[in-house]
Amino acid sequence: MKLWQKWFIKRQYISSGCVGLILLGTVPTLAQPATFGSLTLGSKSMSGVLSGSTGGNTSLPAVVSNRDRHGRNCLGYGDPTPDHTLILQKPASTLRFAIAAGGGDLTLAIVGPNGVLRCSDGALEDADWQAGMYQVWVGTVEPNKSRNYRLRVQGK
Repeated sequence: MKLWQKWFIKRQYISSGCVGLILLGTVPTLAQPATFGSLTLGSKSMSGVLSGSTGGNTSLPAVVSNRDRHGRNCLGYGDPTPDHTLILQKPASTLRFAIAAGGGDLTLAIVGPNGVLRCSDGALEDADWQAGMYQVWVGTVEPNKSRNYRLRVQGK
């Protein structure tokens, strides 16, 4: 599954002999429920911890994109469904994501408002986080390598 559906045209023939075209355009996929839960930041706290397990065989770049907003490669294997949903109730100047997995390298892919993508092959720190919903994927460097993790999110 890709973040963006492809354009296609379907011809529909109406019994009166008229031909109509139905154009189905590029539409972002609707937010999918998170596999391991969500975290809301902003009203009382700008930090929290999420936990889960990763280790699927779906290429995360095939789900989100090959490169993020800074031109970094997106890496890893996981599940096509996001692992977590992060809700920012107010903008954050900086957010830091740190993963503890007890061995094995993990990757992150985070898609936010307006499709802004951030990727990392470990901890991620970036600026200019807008208020809104973010989908978070945690992946492994190799396919089908199961890893339990804790993901700490800290913002300013």
